[in-house]
Amino acid sequence: MADTLSETEAVYNAENFLVCAHAIGALLQDHKGADVIVMDLRNMNTWTDFFVVATASSNTHLDGLERHIKEYCRDQNIEILRRSRKPAGEDDAWRLLDMGPIVVHLMSASARSFYELERLYPPPQAQHHSSKSS
Repeated sequence: MADTLSETEAVYNAENFLVCAHAIGALLQDHKGADVIVMDLRNMNTWTDFFVVATASSNTHLDGLERHIKEYCRDQNIEILRRSRKPAGEDDAWRLLDMGPIVVHLMSASARSFYELERLYPPPQAQHHSSKSS
């Protein structure tokens, strides 16, 4: 059937998404996202493969991190399926960018502490990106 992926293509796509998820994690780390993790969810659900989670220090920082991810996605021809929106003038604590196999969560420290996304899945599935020493 012409519409199905071969096993080789499916493996390539999964590996490509793995590389992209880690590239997004590194991008967030490079732009001062805190406690950046990439969670491999491929064996845990069917609706996404990876969560990338990062903490931002302010709404302006959230805006900047979101902009960098959108630029990366545009350069890599990755479609963002859902973009979070906020009413004008309101603070927001959580931005979600859904790319299908990769879902990015940009959160304030308080939102991250409250929702504890990392606790939804066993620790071996999360890979922390190391912080750079200054």
